[in-house]
Parts: sequence; structure tokens; C-alpha cells
Amino acid sequence: MPQHPQAKIHRMFDLVEPIGTVTFSEVANEAFLAVGMRNYWDGYFAGRAAPLGTVPAEVVHAVFYNFADGEVARHIPWVWGKITPQEAIAVREQGSTAALRQMIGELAGTPALARAADLATRAAVSAPIEGRPLYAGLRALDVPEEPVARLWHAATLLREHRGDGHNAALLAHGIGGTEAHVLMAVSLGMRAEEFGRIHHLPQARLSAVIDGLRRRGLLDAAGTFTDAGRQTKQRIEALTDELAAPVYDALSADELDELIARLEPIAAAVRAFDS
Repeated sequence: MPQHPQAKIHRMFDLVEPIGTVTFSEVANEAFLAVGMRNYWDGYFAGRAAPLGTVPAEVVHAVFYNFADGEVARHIPWVWGKITPQEAIAVREQGSTAALRQMIGELAGTPALARAADLATRAAVSAPIEGRPLYAGLRALDVPEEPVARLWHAATLLREHRGDGHNAALLAHGIGGTEAHVLMAVSLGMRAEEFGRIHHLPQARLSAVIDGLRRRGLLDAAGTFTDAGRQTKQRIEALTDELAAPVYDALSADELDELIARLEPIAAAVRAFDS
């Protein structure tokens, strides 16, 4: 029986996501460009894959799950000729912390943020690592002492813990990585061809994925959800929340409520900065 209501687990996703994804902002990107990365995606793969070590592109592709064939190999292992995983981890932490500090302004130095970092970290380092390779890699890293860095690190752990579980949910429902992006686009009311993560794919490849979802009865002729498709997407999201829940068992109900309350202004500040 889950210790906390599913609604609160999903609320934590809403709050952790903007904090964790400052890693992919311009400030963090510039930190990677400064050490020799050619473009945004070099920095993305170097930073996010670094906890896995110098594994082949195939392993990163498998763990990240949702990139099209060949996309990872354009960057891994090339980046490891310019930077070591240990160096990438440091660059990522420094750039991400600088970005978060810039986005949240005066909140950075408050006791409320330090308390949020402490609670989030306690949860983030508490969950089993089995079946969660990216979360396990992050768990092996030292937790930063500085509060803003510690909050970002905890948010990244929580985000990747959930992400590993989401990949398991997709796999259990027979949904591949590109298919997952198509379903996400449809759930947002967009045509798949317009969705940022897959709009660059060759039209023939994307059409083949969409046609496959139609044959399975998940999309209709217009490319929108059938009832079965909508139900499948809902089941995946519900299972993702369920698999994310154990990481919060380290917190009491009151502590989780406190963490949510303390994260809300921080996440709101990040979203306001990006808007």
C-alpha cells in the first residue's frame, strides 16, 4: 500500500521537473560549450550520461530510451575525447547550480530553500536502485553541501528515478521511445510532426511509427487518440506515479506536505524566469 496519495506523488513531479531541467538551460549549455562541446546536444549527452561512465552509445541509447536510432552515437563517445565523465559531472553541477541561482534570485539564500534541499535529499537518496540504471549512477555521486546545488542534485535524482520508472512503464505497455513522443504530442493536442523532440525525424520514419500506432488501435485516421489509446496513455502515467512513490517513503505525510509547500515558490520562480 503506497504511503502517500498518488496526487501528491504527481504534484512532486510537477515541482521537481522545472528545478531538475535547469540543467538543459542556456547557462548550463554555455558551461559545456566553454569546455569544448560543439553544440547543445554534446553537452546534454556528456552531462546526463556521465554518471554511467564511458559506456558505448548503445548503452546510453538503452538507458535514455526515447531517442531515435543513431542520435546518441552522434555524440557518444565523441564527447569523451574532449572531457571525462568526472569533469562532465562537475561542469553540469556548476552550470546547473548557477542557472538555478539566477532563476530563483533571493530565494537562493533562504532557510526555506535549505530546508527544502534537506527534505528532498533525504527522499532522493532513499529508494532502491534495482532496475533504475540512471538513478543508480547518480546515487553513486557525492551529494553537494551548498544548499542550491544540493536542491538541484536532489531534484535530478528524483527526476531520473521517476524517468527510469517511466521507461519501465512504457516497456510494459509495448511503447517504444519514438512512439512515446508521438503519444505525448497527441496528449498535448499537437500533430506529431510539430513536436519538438521528433519533428526533425525523416517523414518516412515518423509516418511509419504513427501508422504502427494506428494498426494497434491507439490512434485514429486523423492521428488523435482512440479510446484505447487514451486509456493506454493514462495507464502509463498512473503506473509511472506508482513506481515513483517509493522514493518518498522516507518522508512522513507532514514532511512531504512541507516539502511541497517549500518547493512551490521555487518551481514557480523557475517557470516565471522561462516564460
